[in-house]
Amino acid sequence: MTRKVEVAIVGAGTAGLAALAQVKKKTDSYVLINGGELGTTCARVGCMPSKVAIQVADDFQRRTIFEREAIEGGESLSVDIPEAFEHVRDIRDILVDRVLSHTTDDMGEELIDGYAHFIAPGVLQVDDQTIEAENIILAVGTSPVIPEAWRQYGEQILTTDSLFELEQWPSSMAIIGLGVIGLEMGQALQRLGIQVNAFDMQDNIAGIADPAVLSIAVTIIGKELPLHLGKQVTIEQQGDLLSVSNGEVSVAVEKVLLATGRRSNLYNMQLENSGIPLRDDGLPKYNPNTTRVVDSRVFVAGDADVFRPILHEASAEGKIAGYNAVRSDTTAFIRNTSLQITFSDPNICQIGEPFDTLHLDEIVIGEQVFGPLGRALIMGKNKGLLRIYVRKADGILLGAAMVATKGENLAHLIAWSIEQHMTVQQVLGMPYYHPTIEEALQAAARNAISKLPHLVEDQDYPADLKPLSSLL
Repeated sequence: MTRKVEVAIVGAGTAGLAALAQVKKKTDSYVLINGGELGTTCARVGCMPSKVAIQVADDFQRRTIFEREAIEGGESLSVDIPEAFEHVRDIRDILVDRVLSHTTDDMGEELIDGYAHFIAPGVLQVDDQTIEAENIILAVGTSPVIPEAWRQYGEQILTTDSLFELEQWPSSMAIIGLGVIGLEMGQALQRLGIQVNAFDMQDNIAGIADPAVLSIAVTIIGKELPLHLGKQVTIEQQGDLLSVSNGEVSVAVEKVLLATGRRSNLYNMQLENSGIPLRDDGLPKYNPNTTRVVDSRVFVAGDADVFRPILHEASAEGKIAGYNAVRSDTTAFIRNTSLQITFSDPNICQIGEPFDTLHLDEIVIGEQVFGPLGRALIMGKNKGLLRIYVRKADGILLGAAMVATKGENLAHLIAWSIEQHMTVQQVLGMPYYHPTIEEALQAAARNAISKLPHLVEDQDYPADLKPLSSLL
């Protein structure tokens, strides 16, 4: 059976559903093709269930500070891990149902269940259906990577796709891969009482580009979660257990959570038949501001493009792809300031231009440690570091990195400041309440301005005050 449509959207995740909303505004000649379970990666196996687990773990961990606050009985508290993850799944299911109830639940023949691949330019095959589409949006997402040599260990190897479905929890685990999800879940599971050892082949956690922030983060988190970095990792069967080793440290564990990355599902679509130009890595050559593949009516959106594999970016790309797919003229859109948050405790955040892309002779760095910060001290979380990157020539705020309690909130203020092209003087001139975590930004801005005397040399009033004459 052959079916002709104006737009075919492949993938019903965040990007695909965002694209669908735009397409439906202009045409009813479309199909949404989805293989596997409905519901976004974020809601099913990513950011949402992990954050529920982290919240439970953080609540339980809070008992360790009770004695300092003269609260008795903290040592008698316990957590039922299977019941805790039943709660995680309950919240997860609510979120997935909420997504589906507003999108695919009311769809009829426009929704096609199956995995699509190209058989010719503009032509997709889904089981026994052939779809000829004038415009194609590829929003197929990603899948966990499991090295072939480790597949032999079967259910002892977990990924985020299987982790949240466990009903019988092990007493010991190894985490391999300390990007965002590996670090978050490693710390959470350790706090819930599972003995966790965490490995990464890089000398890094959470992809931190700033070496000063990385050093502080490793020190703080490493005090509760054993971190083994910078060595090749091997797995071998050891009776009923798995032996995980990096040549210096070996641990025997019941399960291994593999969090070494995810692979674009575009590789499964037989792109060689699509007629579109491909990069050296085999993925489409596309413009992230239009999502359009060069010289084609194919658009790529969401995690599949591996540009910024984060929900809010996938949503933006889906909207761009859907908007452009139903218009003859292609519009380029400004992408928002990069914002990356790891929900470890303390949070790890990177905003704007990363440290390793900047020329150090063209910037100054404003710093603030969290040790003396009043609000952090009150919370018992006064460990961390904020660094902001400011252009010497004009004081424009370019980026920042931090390991900080409530960093998720502070990071948004910084991202909004960068988005508005604010100078560090303007950032310092904003109101700050005391005592708050946001005062760390105020202090870091002051530190940066102290390194930019040429920008304030004719100013004899305090840098955080604005004379009324400046508004007249």
